[in-house]
Amino acid sequence: MAKTDVLDALLDRYGRTYAAEAGIKLADQPKPLYQLLVLATLLSARISADVAVAAAKELFAAGYGTPKGMREASWQDRVDALGRGHYRRYDERTATMLGDAADLIAERWQGDLRRLREEAGGQDKRIASLLMEFPGIGPTGADIFLREVQAVWPQVAPHLDKKVLDGAGKLGLPRRAGSLSKLAHSGDELARLSAALVRVSRSKKSVDAVKSAAAH
Repeated sequence: MAKTDVLDALLDRYGRTYAAEAGIKLADQPKPLYQLLVLATLLSARISADVAVAAAKELFAAGYGTPKGMREASWQDRVDALGRGHYRRYDERTATMLGDAADLIAERWQGDLRRLREEAGGQDKRIASLLMEFPGIGPTGADIFLREVQAVWPQVAPHLDKKVLDGAGKLGLPRRAGSLSKLAHSGDELARLSAALVRVSRSKKSVDAVKSAAAH
């Protein structure tokens, strides 16, 4: 199988970013960047990605897709929105963390994660360190945010973490970030490739489906 066939099959089946699934029109603007932070927080918990995405959609539909909206919502409002997305095991703790995180971004970076990026000098490790100051964002959440945001923040690309490289290895694609990133033709495609490989890394069925499609 040629790498290009594997890549085409992979992107065709699984190449949708988590941000796109959550209805986030990602751009280098305060609102979608904040929404990506919320999504990364939800995806960090030991809960299915589908539930995290559904919970993000409910929060945004309720008007909590900006720091101002999140801060103005009551704790119970946030719990209720998370519950509608079936994000129930972690709803109370997460409702608190989202409120505290909205306070932090508003007070320290005026609601604009581009200011965080500037404070970090555009360096991905420093950005990750600052992201981890948000409640609910650890190394996993920082990786999720950076994998997705590389579509609009070329400063952090390529951000291909262990999960991405593990997925690549299962498909016979390069396991070195530099070589793997060269297969993508844009920041957006790199983010899509990253999301697809994370999905593949978790599922042998997905690996087999991509290989079968590429062989045909």
